[in-house]
Amino acid sequence: MELLSAAFSSLWSIFLVVVFFGGSIFVHELGHFLAARRRGVHVERFSIGFGPAIWSYRAKDGVEYRIAWFPLGGYVLLPQLADLGPVEGESTVDAAKLPPISYATKMIVFVAGATFNVLFAFALACIISVIGLPESSMTATTRIGYVAKTLDGPDGAKPPSPALVAGFRAGDIVRAIDGKTVTDWQDLMQTLITTNGRTADGQPRAVFTVERNGEMLDLPVNPRLSGEEKFRKIGIAPGFELIALKITPKTLAANAGLRVDDEFISANGVAIYGLETLYETLAAASTQPATLKVRRAGAEVALTLPAHTYDTPTALGKVIGVDFTTGFRMTHPSPFTQITAPILMTVRTLWSLINPSSDIGLSKLAGPVGIARIFHSAAEAGFRAVLMFTILININLAVFNLLPIPVLDGGQMLFATIGKLRGRALPVNFIMTAQSVFMVLLFSMVIYVSFFDVRRIVRDVNTSRAEAAAPAAPAK
Repeated sequence: MELLSAAFSSLWSIFLVVVFFGGSIFVHELGHFLAARRRGVHVERFSIGFGPAIWSYRAKDGVEYRIAWFPLGGYVLLPQLADLGPVEGESTVDAAKLPPISYATKMIVFVAGATFNVLFAFALACIISVIGLPESSMTATTRIGYVAKTLDGPDGAKPPSPALVAGFRAGDIVRAIDGKTVTDWQDLMQTLITTNGRTADGQPRAVFTVERNGEMLDLPVNPRLSGEEKFRKIGIAPGFELIALKITPKTLAANAGLRVDDEFISANGVAIYGLETLYETLAAASTQPATLKVRRAGAEVALTLPAHTYDTPTALGKVIGVDFTTGFRMTHPSPFTQITAPILMTVRTLWSLINPSSDIGLSKLAGPVGIARIFHSAAEAGFRAVLMFTILININLAVFNLLPIPVLDGGQMLFATIGKLRGRALPVNFIMTAQSVFMVLLFSMVIYVSFFDVRRIVRDVNTSRAEAAAPAAPAK
């Protein structure tokens, strides 16, 4: 039964990738197609994917509709506008015998693909706005719930965490990083990762603006490249309500009188903003009874947790006997908010790629393999997660395709604009050479990024197997 369920889950994920990722490409090319037809441009082929055709059909209007073998994009063959023979295949008509196309028509047709992606994303955002989006306190906050004592370095050492050195405290609310306002924890992490500040000696540098007890403070910090991906980190975790979800009978929590839905306020006088703080506080005085304060039905209740020893925080959790949850609420974000956030994220990421002071490189990006994997994870999380990721994909496609790079729509717009300014089109050989070179570079980039996607998958699978095989530490 489990095998059948896993197989169905995989098929469902493949279906979602085809529908939403393939659909996003289709929407982009549909924009070019409809704009071209509307402006009287000759359309020879509408293809989803590159390379030889898996399926094709030539309609009465003379347009060949095709699905090709390499689903890394798509194209509309427009011989009057762009000659991309090495990629799209040679045209069967003589473009020189077709009527010339105005500059305005070129710009409208080239920008239509990105426009349709944004419109599609906006339509999905409207659906999210209506059906709602569940949001946990853990992701909605910018409050720091825990400041790590150490942070792993690239050499395996465990020096004090940058946040600890900079004077961060649990309970601080992060308002901005390097002057950029942050709205939730994902935004906070994305902004931190893409910061590009440096000290005089070249070390990473960022300035956090935090609110502490009603006062605004600027805390300079030196992020460290940490983790498998070597992202900028400072050693903080989000603060959120810690609520008892389940109490195991005959455990310390049950003996102390803890009840389901009790919200932890403090332990031994230390404010609790998350699981790490709770475990660390209890560990510091594990040989003595601990005084807990919880919120129960709106009132504060004091409890005493009996002393006990343990080997690891995981063992401590089992000994206490509590499964935790946090607060959730259903939000209805406006479509404009849902569109604006990924646009800013995409632009920020692209800027980090070309900024020499940044620590972001191509290896950090997700290619087709990574996107398919994220779609799979989104499918497991639910339909809303799929819609949210599809919105992000469409915004990425829109922004990326408008970059002034040959082969992309923005590159075609650049060529057309230069031709308009100089009074005559750029030489055909120059355009073809530039596009051929950049097409090779683009496909090389896809292969390069996909290599790291596969490496991440292998690494995560090995980590999961190692964790599953590791024996549980016994409690004492």
